[in-house]
This record gives sequence, C-alpha cells and structure tokens, in this order.
Amino acid sequence: MSRDSDAQLPGDEALPGTLPEPLRAELIAFRRDLHMHPELGNQEFRTTAAIKARLEKAGLEPRVLDTGTGLICDVGSRSGDPRPMLALRADIDALPIPDTKAGVPYRSTVPDRAHACGHDIHTTSVLGAGLVLAELDRRGLLPNPVRLIFQPAEEVLPGGAPDTIASGALEGVGRIIGVHCDPKVDVGRIGLRVGAITSACDRLEVSLDGPGGHTARPHLTTDLVTAAAKVATEVPALLARRVDARAGLAVTWGRLEAGHACNVIPQHAELSGTVRCLELAAWREAPDLVHAAIDEVAGMHGAKTLINYVRGVPPVVNDAAVIDLLAEAMTARRGSYAIEDTEQSLGGEDFSWYLEHVPGAMARLGVRTPGDTARLDLHRGDFDANEEAITVAVELFTASALLDGNHP
Repeated sequence: MSRDSDAQLPGDEALPGTLPEPLRAELIAFRRDLHMHPELGNQEFRTTAAIKARLEKAGLEPRVLDTGTGLICDVGSRSGDPRPMLALRADIDALPIPDTKAGVPYRSTVPDRAHACGHDIHTTSVLGAGLVLAELDRRGLLPNPVRLIFQPAEEVLPGGAPDTIASGALEGVGRIIGVHCDPKVDVGRIGLRVGAITSACDRLEVSLDGPGGHTARPHLTTDLVTAAAKVATEVPALLARRVDARAGLAVTWGRLEAGHACNVIPQHAELSGTVRCLELAAWREAPDLVHAAIDEVAGMHGAKTLINYVRGVPPVVNDAAVIDLLAEAMTARRGSYAIEDTEQSLGGEDFSWYLEHVPGAMARLGVRTPGDTARLDLHRGDFDANEEAITVAVELFTASALLDGNHP
C-alpha cells in the first residue's frame, strides 16, 4: 500500500509523507542526470553542486563538508527541543569501471566511470525524502528535525565516513539509517537484519624480495615465484586454522605479479588482495594474525617481506531498535509483506563508521524488476536499478522520520 489513507500513526491518524507524482518524476530525472555524470570519491563536485542547488531551491540551508565534496542539511527547526535527530545517509560517489549498458538514454557519458553500485539511487532517495520532509515541516507535521547526510568517497578505503563525521555530521544525531541497493530483492521490498549485515573489509599489499638468478640454479637464489605462490595459497589456509571458523576471516588475492622472463628467477614479487571478516572482534585481531602468517610462510622460502595492511571498514552492525523502526515504517507504507529477512554479506560498507558513534541500521533496498532473470550484480558495468525503488526508499525514510519518536 502506498496511499496516505492506508498508513496510520498511533491514534489512527493518517501518516503523511508519501511521494507526490510531480516530485517522483523530478527525482527520476535527477537520478538519471547523476547516472550520466558519475564522479569518483572525493571528486564529486558536480554531484555536490546539484544536490546543494536543489535543497536551496526548497528553502533549506545545506553545508558542504570540510573535504570539499558531500554535504549535510538539517530539515526542521529544533525550537529548543533537546531530542537527538534522526539522520538519513546517502553515498554519492561512483566506480572506476566502464558503463556497458545498452539501450538506455542515461548511460554514463564519462569514460571508465559508472554508478554501478546504486549510489545514484541512494542519493536521489535521501534528497527526495528531504524535500518531502521540508514540505511537512512547513505544514507543521514534522515532529522532530532530521539531518540529511550526503557522503563522498564510500568506495575509497577506509571510506569517506570518517571525514564526514569529523566535519560534524553526527553532532546532535541520535540515530542514523540508510539503504543499499540489492539486485537480488524485488523492487517494492526491503531486506532487514538485526546484527551484522555486512562484513569488515581491509586491503592487503605484500612485497617479497630476495636474490634472483638463473632458473637452471634455483638453489642459489630465493625462488620468489614459488614463495609468492606459497603465500597466495598457504596464508589463507593457515589463517583458517588460527581463527574460529565462525568469524569468517578470509584473505582473497586479486593480484600476483612476479618476473619478466621464463628463464630468470626475479628479485621481487607482489601480491594484493582483501581481508574480510564477519565478526568485529576477529577483525580487530586480523592485522596481527595476517602479518604473522605471511612472515611465517615467506620465511620458510627465505623471502623478505614488506606488508602494507590498510584498515578498511568494520562490519555494519544493525541496532535492534532501529531495525524495529524501519520495520514499522515499511509496514505503515506498504504492509509487512514488503519486508523480508536478509543475510550477512561479505561486502564492506563504510556506513559502519557511523555506528561506532550512534546506533543505526542499514536496509537492503530491492531494485530488481519482478520476474527479471538477468541476475545483475553490483560493481558490474551493466548494473541498473528499477527506478520505482526511489519511491520506496523515500517513503521508508519519511515514515521513519515521522515514527522515530515512538522508539525511545
């Protein structure tokens, strides 16, 4: 259900804040403009300007973050009300991959850049929610102020969230919510989960060095090709025996480079990959465990190691009370049938940094057209979303803002 008359506040009052048709059409056009002009993390100047201009047109006063891209904007006046605000968060950056979609007028116009993770949907949804809530505030129907957070650089480890927080985004905020596009969930539905919904993700870079030489005399060298191969295969296996399997600590390599000629043992080799972890406690121990395992395996082959372990993001751990708020909001808008359970993924999300400071939750937003068998996935050049998801997210956000006072 999506009509105002179908959704109820406590006391049987109709819940306002559904998306008017003219604004729905405007938001779709806004999303398509973002999709055509994707910008990478910390380079989102055009995107920031577009969001800022639309909020100012609505009479709001957005503030660009100290980093130069991204912005925050409060909707509603506090009027001495000490209650903390609910924050709505969107990420605004794109990915460095080509847009390979065919037959759509909003395909990326920027070479090797694409909104292939749905951040254009997230951004447009928070913008739309802000515009609807601003109108409700003018009508005296917004019970408590709401903060809009448009965050840059989610795709750049450790994410743009720490800089956004440093810019004051969470000052006065008591809870924070967000959504992430999910191509495995039908549009019109959301996926909810209490506890960890994503995993920790760090970046790992390893250099191996030693005297090379002729492949006819490997006994006179440090065989770095073999050493690199052993690190690639044995380090993940070794870690699997040193950490509780339920922690889900996994090293996965994405690059291995060594040598230039078939008859020369090289003096240098490199590996890089990711470290992912399901549990927060194990994630905190991961750097020491990974360092020790690499040194042990490489040392068996006489290779010297240089390890660059780059902290990424902890898991997103959804607060139970905030999940209750999202469930109530979605039920009010579209009925309980529009909610499904969702699993923890191995993907990382820097929304987790906000949850180190305030309770919050992220919902999975369905973007798949019902019956579609294309099996599109995130971070692929052909990724696209059913734009009805914008309406769903706007209504979820606005209902959450209206009902937030019912969840102490």
